[in-house]
Amino acid sequence: MNECHIDSAAIIARYDAVVEKVAQAARNAGRNPEDVTLIAVSKRHPAEAIKILNNHGQLDFGENYVQEAVAKQEELAQCNINWHFIGHVQSKKAKDIAGKFTLIHSVDRLVLAQKLQKRMEMLPVSSLDGERKVQDILLQVNIGEEAQKSGVDKDGLFELAEQIMAFPQLRICGLMGMPPASSVAEKARPFFSNLRILRDSLSTHIGIPMKHLSMGMTQDYVQAIEEGATFVRIGTEIFGPRPY
Repeated sequence: MNECHIDSAAIIARYDAVVEKVAQAARNAGRNPEDVTLIAVSKRHPAEAIKILNNHGQLDFGENYVQEAVAKQEELAQCNINWHFIGHVQSKKAKDIAGKFTLIHSVDRLVLAQKLQKRMEMLPVSSLDGERKVQDILLQVNIGEEAQKSGVDKDGLFELAEQIMAFPQLRICGLMGMPPASSVAEKARPFFSNLRILRDSLSTHIGIPMKHLSMGMTQDYVQAIEEGATFVRIGTEIFGPRPY
């Protein structure tokens, strides 16, 4: 990745403004701002930019590409970071992310879950009582029913969740979704509302409370928070345009 000049003051100023907007959106919706986690989406931005924000107090960072994410994890191994994988995962890449992320947001098919479980079984036991590590995941739903977009169809969500529940080292924590690109701000709200309803229905169906909803990006995170998002994924508004 090509390094470029990083304006630390500008990044921090933009970040602080976003933090306040997230908190204000939560308060306006009658929610506790602490119930909404800001994920700084750092794809295509250098590790140094992540380090600047991490030193400023940001803990959660999101990456979309496996090779880039793993390289940054190695470079920033001494930093206290909660890594989130938010991009599409090819099944053959499952071995490279299992056990390395606080949360994988984009599990959308059985074969991927099988690969993640298989890799988790191969990892060494780390706890003194011999219990194996569990990988927390979200199920990605194609809430816009777009043929070109990843995500399980709404009609297949319950069946996929039931199948994944059989894997002891994967833990479903909620749902992730993205509205159609043409649906921004208020136009995105119905998709967020539908995802929340799906999450609640799934929790009832499988008998497991699921807290999380990963939804909302730079153009629509206020509406997402108002509709119940617990994770918002914001990149450009914090880091600026992505370097290429």
